[in-house]
Amino acid sequence: MPTDGQICDVLAREIDHHLPEAESKIWHAHPVWFLDGNPVAGYSKLKDGVRLLFWSGQSFTEPGLQDEGKFKAAEVRYTSVDEINVEKLAKWLTEARDIQWDYKNLVKRKGVLERLK
Repeated sequence: MPTDGQICDVLAREIDHHLPEAESKIWHAHPVWFLDGNPVAGYSKLKDGVRLLFWSGQSFTEPGLQDEGKFKAAEVRYTSVDEINVEKLAKWLTEARDIQWDYKNLVKRKGVLERLK
């Protein structure tokens, strides 16, 4: 759907703008941004829209994210570009830089997640 592509374009532009120091790469078939090798944000195409995921999002103070999985990740889902609140997204991206759990060493620590920042 053209809408999904537009959502992805806006998300990529905003993430690149607010996390210019992050390394972006395709990880598990999805675009993900990393700070010092630690995943902080990424998105994926779902059947009914696009999911934006923050690996440490459950620790963010800015509301609007839903818990995802058994660790500290949280998400928001979009079905239209109009649903993207760029001010809220900017706050989440700032928190993604400032609040990080150490996913990079999760396997080495046998599933124990430690806070980096």
